[in-house]
Amino acid sequence: MSQFEAWYEADTRFIAGHYQPAALIDLALSRDIDSHRLLRGTGLFYDDILAGTTRLSPQQFFSLIANARRLLDADDSSFLLGQRLLPGHYGPASHALQQAPNLQHALQTVIHHRALLSPLLTPRLLLDEKYAYVYWLDSSGAQEQLRFVLEASMTALLAMSQWLSGERLPWECHFSHAEPRYVEQYWVHLGENSQFGCQLDLMRIPREYLTRPWPNASAIARQVSLQLARNELNALGFSASLIDRLYVYLRNHAQHAPSLELTAQNFGMSQATLKRKLSKHGTHFQAQQDQARKHMALYLYQIKGMSNEDVAQYLNFSDPANFRRSLKRWTGCTPNLIRQLFS
Repeated sequence: MSQFEAWYEADTRFIAGHYQPAALIDLALSRDIDSHRLLRGTGLFYDDILAGTTRLSPQQFFSLIANARRLLDADDSSFLLGQRLLPGHYGPASHALQQAPNLQHALQTVIHHRALLSPLLTPRLLLDEKYAYVYWLDSSGAQEQLRFVLEASMTALLAMSQWLSGERLPWECHFSHAEPRYVEQYWVHLGENSQFGCQLDLMRIPREYLTRPWPNASAIARQVSLQLARNELNALGFSASLIDRLYVYLRNHAQHAPSLELTAQNFGMSQATLKRKLSKHGTHFQAQQDQARKHMALYLYQIKGMSNEDVAQYLNFSDPANFRRSLKRWTGCTPNLIRQLFS
């Protein structure tokens, strides 16, 4: 099985301990947190992290995040972590990212090498006539750690792009969760245009910023680093998670909403096995299918500019009432409200 067919799961130990986890450990140690308390219950040992020999699973990383959040007990922890994450020191993938000639190449680098650069959340890129959108999806079963990881990931991308471009870029950040009590941290680290209670966790920027040249990029260094990063992905045996693969499959087949049975067959496993794997990630099949169909509906409204009737027809709803009920379940909004939102 090639890297484009294989995947990692919540309990796959592939994240180098001296990569992203070390950034969180360093942040905690800088605030006088005891390393033994920080690593308690994670199955990790500080000396192994220092030796560069430890590989974590996403589950272990989430346990580390939970400990750090509790011990640090500070509203800015996720944002300060984010500022340390990208380009990072994660080998050739980080070197390739640091040599990106513009924002578009940087985003493509993060997306393609997400198993190395963003193993807990998957960034995806969409374009319309005016904007580039980067929306973030849980790839590893973050559950109660999702907001922390979202805050860190958006901060990382914003800080990295502004550092490499040499200018303050007009990113806008949208979150699906409600406005938190520590909203001032969003204003400080992500800008005062941060919005809450949205349909997706996304960042957007005017499209012209994608191709503005960035200073100090080396084409030769980038090409060599990309080849070495490709070798590293090949050595891992995968470039994305099971949840990533499932999302792409369900979104590509959103018109027909494939059944659990058909989906399991396409992934080479039984229905029971697929259900068990999804449960391990804190989700279930219907939730994943609803998400994929919701995202397709939003895409058709926002990017394609389709009418209510066209979206319903594309998603194979013959009864408008059924479409309204389904969209209300997916988004909390009626079709007309969604149309107004995107208008």
